[in-house]
Amino acid sequence: MRITYYYDQYQKFKLIFILIAIMIVLPSMYLTHLIVNKLSQQETHTMEVWAEATRQLAVADDNADMTLVLKVLNGNTTIPAVLVDDKDQLVNPQYGICNIELPKENKDEFLKEKIQKLKKANPPIVIQIDPHTKHYVYYDESSLIKNLGNFSYSIFAVVGIFLVVAFMVFSNTKKVEQNQVWVGLSKETAHQLGTPISSLLAWVELLKSKHMEDKMIDEMSKDVNRLRIIADRFSKIGSKPSLEAVLLPGVLDNAVTYIKNRTSNKVVITTIYEASEEMRVNLNVPLFEWVIENLCKNAIDAMDGDGRIDITVTEISDSCYIDIKDTGKGIPKSKFKTVFNPGYTTKKRGWGLGLSLVKRIVDDYHAGKIFVKQSEIGKGTIFRIILKKAIENKKLNYNSLS
Repeated sequence: MRITYYYDQYQKFKLIFILIAIMIVLPSMYLTHLIVNKLSQQETHTMEVWAEATRQLAVADDNADMTLVLKVLNGNTTIPAVLVDDKDQLVNPQYGICNIELPKENKDEFLKEKIQKLKKANPPIVIQIDPHTKHYVYYDESSLIKNLGNFSYSIFAVVGIFLVVAFMVFSNTKKVEQNQVWVGLSKETAHQLGTPISSLLAWVELLKSKHMEDKMIDEMSKDVNRLRIIADRFSKIGSKPSLEAVLLPGVLDNAVTYIKNRTSNKVVITTIYEASEEMRVNLNVPLFEWVIENLCKNAIDAMDGDGRIDITVTEISDSCYIDIKDTGKGIPKSKFKTVFNPGYTTKKRGWGLGLSLVKRIVDDYHAGKIFVKQSEIGKGTIFRIILKKAIENKKLNYNSLS
């Protein structure tokens, strides 16, 4: 119920943030568009006045007062413009070019390219000097209008970044909340199992004292001890477990033996050691055995209880690689990462937490990696675990830790 409530709240907050973003972006873009259009019209009018001033300067005689005309020509300090003839040649080098900085070299080539760009920016303003002569004013928008045009996109980008950050924060909060629920559930399960398991252990010891030769009591003892191990595993979820340098082959063999004893003869499980049998790895043994058992059980389910599981151990430099290969149904490539998500399952029963716990145990508790190395539909899957080898001078006996 708590997760459902939090999910509903998360969806509400997400919708609110999206609405706020729309309310910010759309009005801003609309107002910016209006302002840009208004300024663009004003600049076009300014260039028409500027073009008329150039015409008057061209047709004026030597005695005419050009004070006002020159003031208009010099008044354009923001709009790039050129005055050219019908051959795209600059008409008046002093007043026929403004707000365009020419380079020290290749001026003609630069000006030619600039005129072609200005032709694409706006329609030219045609100036009729006499019946046989025409001049043309080519111009572009000022930097102010261009910056305003980009302003709305900047707002959109800022709001987008804000939304991404907000979603990341909420997603992380949601993940933390879910983790707390799973941790609480695990610890509560371990706590609830503790009392009846202790009682069962006591009853088993009592039965042993009265029926020492009864083999059924030994099997019962093994099952009760198994329950104790399971409860211990659940109690470790959410806490940083202690790691010990142990011989990896012993841990794997112990987990595989447990699975073999509880699996039909139709499933063949082999362990192949292409690494040193003295290789040691820092492990929390109960939790890592849980990893191997979960992966093997998933493989058995994928094979419908009939197939082969090969566990291969190799080492490269300071790392060891554990490949668990089955002959099951396979996993689509699009699901290689999804299979580790809480709740993902292809089975009719179960909560889909097995591989999620496996990933947490390997990645978070053992600083390792687990991923789907390879999978083919109808042929099988290979899960790979990568762990760092322990740096330990003394050799440790696994049996002493179990």
